[in-house]
Amino acid sequence: MPTETVDPRFADVDRWPTLSVVETMLEGQLAAIAALKGQTGAIAAAAEAAAARMHKGGRLVYAGAGTSGRLAVQDGVELTPTYNWPSDRLVFLVAGGTGALMRSVEGAEDNVEVARDEVAAAEVGPDDVLIAVAASGRTPYAVAALEAARARGALTIAIANNPGTPLLAAADHPIVADTGAEIVAGSTRMKAGTAQKAALNMLSTAIMLRCGLVHRGLMVNMRISNEKLFHRARRMVATLAGIDEARAADALDLADKDLRRAVLIARGLSPRDAADRLASAGGDLGSVLASLGQSEAE
Repeated sequence: MPTETVDPRFADVDRWPTLSVVETMLEGQLAAIAALKGQTGAIAAAAEAAAARMHKGGRLVYAGAGTSGRLAVQDGVELTPTYNWPSDRLVFLVAGGTGALMRSVEGAEDNVEVARDEVAAAEVGPDDVLIAVAASGRTPYAVAALEAARARGALTIAIANNPGTPLLAAADHPIVADTGAEIVAGSTRMKAGTAQKAALNMLSTAIMLRCGLVHRGLMVNMRISNEKLFHRARRMVATLAGIDEARAADALDLADKDLRRAVLIARGLSPRDAADRLASAGGDLGSVLASLGQSEAE
């Protein structure tokens, strides 16, 4: 596998000056991002297909082992504070369980039966999307989880760093970040991990965009959990509704700190009407605002 190959250029890397090592690692990180250049279409297609399942009330299910599993979990957990994505619509399947997020659980990545059992226990179904991540593209746990989810009707997305591998072949939407050999052979937390993180960032953000949780470049469904975020939300409501921040704060109070409803309240809707219109639009603030604009024009 390319990610496990020993690159002769780095055979004596342990004897290099530290500055040279760091500069070479930086070049590798830049190359890791460049490896995704040819995958933008695949990521976009996967995001659109995933968003369609999310509109049906589905869940995002992340599966992986080791470094790949930790990166997958990191991506998923950020969706709740950033986009207020419901935590009950996130499932994390990590080889070795949650304890493996902080310490290595040897042999867990080879346990195919556990992967299948965990997919069944999570009741993964047709409205769900499973995203499996594995640098090698061969990790038995990740492959088994993806195959089990697909057999149950879920949409499957695979992210791997080696082309032509079982994980990619089994997925509805394969995404390959061909990052090649690492400066330290087999240390896939380096280039491979960087490319995986970038691919996950783009994929999940695009899904949130297509779910209507971003409007005019703003995170209009973020969770307002502290004073800093309240001030940010107040500015956002003021900007989107064309009002001052004092009125924006009042709208947020009437909306129980729901930013999207606050914008609609500031535009003249009652709290109940704002909630009903958002529900009818699947939470897409942009489409509700567009309909309001059309009504005003009429």
